[in-house]
Amino acid sequence: MEMIHPTALIDPSARVGDGVKVGPYSVVGAEVELGDNVELISHAVVTGRTRLGAGTTVYPFASIGHQPQDMKYDGEPSSLEIGENNVIREHVTINPGTAGGDMVTRIGEGCLFMVGAHVAHDCMIGDHVVLANNATLGGHVKIGEWAIIGGMTAIHQYVRIGRHAIVGGMTGVEHDVIPYGSVVGDRGRLAGLNLIGLKRRGFGRDTIHDLRRAFRLLFADEGTMTERVSDVSELFIENEPVMDIVNFIQVESSRSICQPKMDGAD
Repeated sequence: MEMIHPTALIDPSARVGDGVKVGPYSVVGAEVELGDNVELISHAVVTGRTRLGAGTTVYPFASIGHQPQDMKYDGEPSSLEIGENNVIREHVTINPGTAGGDMVTRIGEGCLFMVGAHVAHDCMIGDHVVLANNATLGGHVKIGEWAIIGGMTAIHQYVRIGRHAIVGGMTGVEHDVIPYGSVVGDRGRLAGLNLIGLKRRGFGRDTIHDLRRAFRLLFADEGTMTERVSDVSELFIENEPVMDIVNFIQVESSRSICQPKMDGAD
């Protein structure tokens, strides 16, 4: 049985699942679908062709599904798909897709979007991703599962962030971040591997040791990136996390790979 506060406005065409709670002064648009046990705490707005998965909680003053901040957007019937058990905190904004992308913004399950985070049009976000306070994603950004984006960080449009990567706070990220990578700096540079995250996720000692060896080989001074990737592929073909990095680098992308800081560079 749903619990709807008398001050909430829900369009009769909206689809509302079992156990949904819609708090005071919240607004739900005509084409919205709220899965079972979704909760809009208060003053939240969900509109457009938006689907919120079961168990997702939306905190006050979040804006979910309003038209993209893309000047090329021309009213096309794009959508926003948000998976189950996500937590969307105060003042978060999430926009649907556009004709310039896949017509959809898609978010996985179990993610946390802290206060003021922004997800732009056509982003693709995996499961268990964390966006800390005021983290901002440009359009078409892709983030793999278990990645963490630090507070007040800005991710350039079309950038890819690999699974299990971490980006430090107040970082501008202009380049693709490899899986399991750690990026810091006012203009993001690759600082190494997300070793703490790997241990927390239960990766074994041998796997982490191989990842560290592969990292040193991939970003060595000798040879080209293509040559180094080939060498690493041959050495670690049986190591799935290492091959995650190799496959990530080999995918065609409009952004280059984020690199470590050169010795002596500012």
